[in-house]
Amino acid sequence: MKKKIFIGLGIIVILISAITAYVLMTTRSHSPSKTTAFSHEGLDIKVVYCQPYKKGRLIFGEKEEGALQPYGQYWRLGANEATEITFSRDINFAGKPLKAGTYRMYAVPGKSSWQVGLNSELGKWGAMEPNYDLDVLKVEVPAGTSLSETEQFTINFSGEAGGVNMDFVWDKTKVTVPITLQ
Repeated sequence: MKKKIFIGLGIIVILISAITAYVLMTTRSHSPSKTTAFSHEGLDIKVVYCQPYKKGRLIFGEKEEGALQPYGQYWRLGANEATEITFSRDINFAGKPLKAGTYRMYAVPGKSSWQVGLNSELGKWGAMEPNYDLDVLKVEVPAGTSLSETEQFTINFSGEAGGVNMDFVWDKTKVTVPITLQ
């Protein structure tokens, strides 16, 4: 009788392990990893994040509406691992001074503006909120709309006189963070 119990438990453990491994291995295909870079006049910026898809869901909105990312709640700016951004030089991030380095980047989306935070806690996986005591800076930037619907979350850069704009684009939302050299 004990032998049958141990065999049954062994099968259950193997099944749970196989399911867990499958989910972890296929997560990347659902939200693939992406590196976006910008380089100009000695300033190099690199963002490493994962790109979730819209898949017909309401992305930004009220919790009661079933939004994937409700207003007023922490978001890691992507999926899987926490989004990380690296600056090769000291910059102004939406007008606030920031030292060169690598930071965890997150947002708290709102209907008309987003709070974007940079945090010194690196290497985190999942949707766990950062230790806010390790925040290096927080800025408030306006939330706008994009001209077309974007299926897959994207972070991109566009050159601007005297600096660069970093855009977060998903669904019909576009948020721009201006970055200039100090």
